[in-house]
Amino acid sequence: MPTPQGAGIVIVPVALLIAGGALAIDGSPFPGGVLYLAVVAVAALALSVINFINDARELPVLTRLASQTAAVTLAVLLMPVELRILPSLLPLAIERIALVVAVLWFVNLTNFMDGIDLISAVETVAITIGIAILAALGAIPPPYGYVAVALAGAMIGFGPWNAPPARLFLGDAGSIPVGFLLGGLLIHVAAESALAAAIILPLYYLADATITLGLRLLRGDRVWEAHRSHFYQQATRNGMSVTETVGRIAVLNAVLVALAVGAALHGPVWAATAGVIAAAAVGMTLRRFARPKQ
Repeated sequence: MPTPQGAGIVIVPVALLIAGGALAIDGSPFPGGVLYLAVVAVAALALSVINFINDARELPVLTRLASQTAAVTLAVLLMPVELRILPSLLPLAIERIALVVAVLWFVNLTNFMDGIDLISAVETVAITIGIAILAALGAIPPPYGYVAVALAGAMIGFGPWNAPPARLFLGDAGSIPVGFLLGGLLIHVAAESALAAAIILPLYYLADATITLGLRLLRGDRVWEAHRSHFYQQATRNGMSVTETVGRIAVLNAVLVALAVGAALHGPVWAATAGVIAAAAVGMTLRRFARPKQ
């Protein structure tokens, strides 16, 4: 019997409910205010519902892409104008367009990477724990930490159901809105003079998905069709078990979290050094995944 999917229809509302409660109890201001938070929450819920339907009976690609574009564009346009990442290099309008494209890609790569048991839970927990540590150390505002911890907790609760062999899959109902929420959080982290940290935290996902897409484009593949050419999929074909593959990703992510925290706390020289070390660590992991197991 096929393993059920669509767990995101539970995970996303739970994470949003806990995050909203924590923000309300703490009372700390969140950039953009209550309206912005409400719009992001409703957009995430809408993405979860639409993609839950897609998990049950496949919707047209254009319908799914249109819903993602609408949610991301609305969330980015409602961000406060003072929330900037590269104010000295890009006009506000150009930066906002670039952010819409970046978050759309992040949403989809999160979906693309959800291909083996537990990988999405491991990646999401690593990114959100990294954000929570930055908030606890005062590198970013505390409210970001509350949202991150709520999302981490929801995914940790999902973990036992998704551990190999999985009894339940996240489905598009989870991977799409989780990617949307993570992408928004990472933008806020980057805007707090922590751009290097915001890139380092999800670097494994960014590298695996982007390199794989680039290679498929060069080969002339139909990139919109399902495939098994991601590096983590190569690892399982090359003799690694799912547990071993995800375990290596978890260890890599622990290194990336440490590097991201250092990058945010110790200035531009350390940020550049951390970025180089992170890229090397990710490159070594991808190379190992692509080689047959000895």
